[in-house]
Amino acid sequence: MDQRAAFDQVVKPEILNRIALRHRFLSRMTLGFAAGAMTVLTFPPLSILLLVPVAYSALFVGLRDLSFGRAFLVGWAFGLGQFGFGIWWIAESFYVEAERFGTMAIPAVAGLSAGLAIFPAIAAALFAEIARRGAMGSLLACLLFATSWTVAEWLRGHVLTGFPWNLAGYALVDYAALRQTAAWVGSYGLSFLTVFVAVLPGAAAMASGRQRLTVSLMALAGIATMWAVGTLRLQSDAQQPPGVDLRIVQGNIPQEEKWAPENREATFARYLELSTRRGDFDVLLWPETAFPGFLDEDTEAQARIAAALTEGRVLLTGVPDRVPSEDGTRYFNTVQAFGATGRILTGYAKHHLVPFGEYVPFRGWLPIERLTAGLGDFTPGPGPRTLALPGVPLVAVAICYEIIFPSHVVDDLFRPDWIFNATNDAWFGTSIGPEQHLASARMRAVEEGLPIVRAANTGISAIIDANGDLVARLGNGETGVIDAALPSAHPSTLYARFGDWALLALIFTTWAVGLAAGLVGTHRCNKRTRTEKKSCW
Repeated sequence: MDQRAAFDQVVKPEILNRIALRHRFLSRMTLGFAAGAMTVLTFPPLSILLLVPVAYSALFVGLRDLSFGRAFLVGWAFGLGQFGFGIWWIAESFYVEAERFGTMAIPAVAGLSAGLAIFPAIAAALFAEIARRGAMGSLLACLLFATSWTVAEWLRGHVLTGFPWNLAGYALVDYAALRQTAAWVGSYGLSFLTVFVAVLPGAAAMASGRQRLTVSLMALAGIATMWAVGTLRLQSDAQQPPGVDLRIVQGNIPQEEKWAPENREATFARYLELSTRRGDFDVLLWPETAFPGFLDEDTEAQARIAAALTEGRVLLTGVPDRVPSEDGTRYFNTVQAFGATGRILTGYAKHHLVPFGEYVPFRGWLPIERLTAGLGDFTPGPGPRTLALPGVPLVAVAICYEIIFPSHVVDDLFRPDWIFNATNDAWFGTSIGPEQHLASARMRAVEEGLPIVRAANTGISAIIDANGDLVARLGNGETGVIDAALPSAHPSTLYARFGDWALLALIFTTWAVGLAAGLVGTHRCNKRTRTEKKSCW
C-alpha cells in the first residue's frame, strides 16, 4: 500500500471524523447560547411559558454523551446567553455618570455575565459526568438534571454574597396557580420543579415506545399537580385585613438629578406635595433615599414632615444615615420611621449591600470607585428586623435588592404582618430590570405568605398581596401616588418556617419516588445499552 492509499484509507477518515465531531460540538455550544438567551423571554415582562421547555430541553438534549469539559463549555454558553441578554440593563447604571463610568459599562456587564455563566456550566458538567458514568432511564436523567441545576442556582444565590436573579422558577411568576408552590418549597424548590417538568419533553423526544408515552404523561402530571396545589392555596382563607390604609409616593426623580445640591429643595417639595394630596391614609411610604440628605440631622425638614402628617399617621422613608465612631464616620442606607411630631420612631439599616454600588469589595486591592456618589462605603446593618410602630401592624423592611434573596428578608423569631420594600430603580431607566426586580418581590410574598408594599423612586411601585398578585402599581417613569388598603397575610408558610430545609426535603422525596419508579426503566436501559451500545438516555 503506497502512502497515498494509506492516507485515504486511514488518516483522512480520522481527520474528517475529528472535524465532524468538532463541528457538532460547536453546534451544541451555539444551540446552548441560543437556548440560554431564550430563557430571558420566559421571565417578566414577557413570561412566555411555552419557551420554558424549549430552552431547558435544548440544553438537556445538547449535553448527551458529552465529557465533563465539553459539557461545562456548553453549559457556560447557555449561561452566557441567559445573563448576557438577561442583565444587560445593568449597563444603564454606568451611564448615569457617563463621563466617569461610561467606558466600563460593556466590559463590566460582559465580565459579570461570563462569571455568572459558570453556575449553569457547573450544573451541566455535574449532570453530564454523573449521567455518563451510570446508565439511567429518562426519568432519573431528568431528576439528575433538575437537581444539578437547583444546586447551581442555590450556589449562585449564596457564593460571594450571592445574586439569585432570574431563577428558573420565576418563569411562573405571572401564572398565579403555578407560582404558589413556592409557599412550600421556596423559589429554589420552584426552580427544581420547573426545570424537571421542562426537560421531560426533551427526554420524551429521545425516548421510544412506551417510555416516550410515560415521560410525556409525567410532564402533564407535573403541570397538573402544580396547578391543582396552587389553586387550592389561592382558594384558602387568609387572615382578616388589618384595616390600615396606605399611600405610596413615587416622586419620579431622575437619578442624574437626584443628588445635585441645587435640586434638593425641589425633590423634597415634590414628595411633600404628593404626600399632602387629598385622601385618607394611615401609613405614608417614600422610596429608598427619597430625602437626598441626612434627615435625622435636619430639624427644618423634620418640621415640614410633621406638618404633612396628621395625628396618628406614620411616614416610612428611605434616607442615608451617618454615625461617628472611633474608626471615623460610618454610613448606612436606612429606612426611618417618623411620627406626627416629626421625630424618629425607629429605623432599619440595610444589611445586604450591593457590591461596587454601596461598597467596594477588597477595597485595599481593587483600584475601583463605587458607582453611587457619597463620602465612603456603606456599613451593613445587623440583619432582618421587624419594626413595631404605633397603630400599624408589625412590618419588616427590605431595601432595594435585599428583596431578591429567598429566606433572608424576615426576622425568623419575630414574624411581621407585612414587608415594606423601599427601592430606587432609577439607575436602570425604563429597561426590563425593574420588571425583573418586581418579580423577585412577588415571589417573596408567596414564600413568606405576607403582603409586600413597594415604593420605588421612578417605578415600579406596587402593592402585592400574600399570593403574589399585584393589587396596584405605578409603572416606570410615572409620577403619582397609590392609595390602597394593606392586604391581609396568610398564616406562616412551610417555607417561612423551615427555609431551604423544605427544598432538601423536596429533592429527597422526589428522588425516592423517582428511583422507585425508575428501577425497571434503568434495568431495561442497561440491557439495551449492552446489546446496542447506545447511551441510556
